[in-house]
Amino acid sequence: MADTTVEDGDGIRTFPFPVGLSVGGVGMQVGPMGAGRTWHADAPLERVHRIDFHIVLLFTGGPVRHMVDFAEHEATAGDVLWIRPGQVHRFSKTSEYRGTVLAMQPGFLPRATVEATGLYRYDLPPLLHPDEAQSAGLRAALAYLQQEYDDLATETLPLSLHTSVLRHSLTAFLLRLAHLAASSAEAARRRTDTTFTLFREAVERDFAVNHSVSAYADALGYSRRTLVRAVRAATGETPKGFIDKRVVLEAKRLLAHTELPIGRVGAAVGFPDPANFSKFFHQHTDTTPAAFRAELR
Repeated sequence: MADTTVEDGDGIRTFPFPVGLSVGGVGMQVGPMGAGRTWHADAPLERVHRIDFHIVLLFTGGPVRHMVDFAEHEATAGDVLWIRPGQVHRFSKTSEYRGTVLAMQPGFLPRATVEATGLYRYDLPPLLHPDEAQSAGLRAALAYLQQEYDDLATETLPLSLHTSVLRHSLTAFLLRLAHLAASSAEAARRRTDTTFTLFREAVERDFAVNHSVSAYADALGYSRRTLVRAVRAATGETPKGFIDKRVVLEAKRLLAHTELPIGRVGAAVGFPDPANFSKFFHQHTDTTPAAFRAELR
């Protein structure tokens, strides 16, 4: 087969589906993970690269660290990693990959199946954590698919008929996988919503005395990273930005609707030092507290 490797403008190489390594030359492969596996002779898996096909890794051991689109994911036994065409990824030199790997060309399945299984849902998480029942169903479907794939070598059926059987078996596995991916994304969204809601309530209650993201994270029982992800997903801004915006709003309200001295306004929103309050207010509004109040009077 001709080398159709492509190097993109960012210098990251894209490797094609290795049809020559497939049994019968069909547009899919399934088998055990193992050392030395590659898409191309010049494609070290531990280097950042893209592929133009799908990979599904079902792990039987771990932990395994794998980078997808510049985010590190840690998988363990029972987890599934789904990497879609065009995504940047890299295998870990220090992790031992154990389990089953499925690779498939996008064109191997009909369009209706591609749409039903969400093969191009890049918004869905690559790393999936099936529960016991989901994992059992995926393992059984994948084992049957692997059996059909291995049977290609025996030529018990004409290649065209065996290819049709493979497509149906692959579709059954992918429908289970797609349901898991969609439900995992929905569960993650609910968790994010809950995290942000709790954070928002805590800020509303304590913004006058607490401006620390770490303090909010500790009080709510989340890591700082989890809090950052949840707030960014809900608002597009950082937790610190969200807190500061609430503090500025309250300061504006007090400056506009009360006769409190500016120093007292600052103290009311968590700045005992008037100079620090004036500096904070100016940074976020491009005006001083006194000028803001004067403009409204």
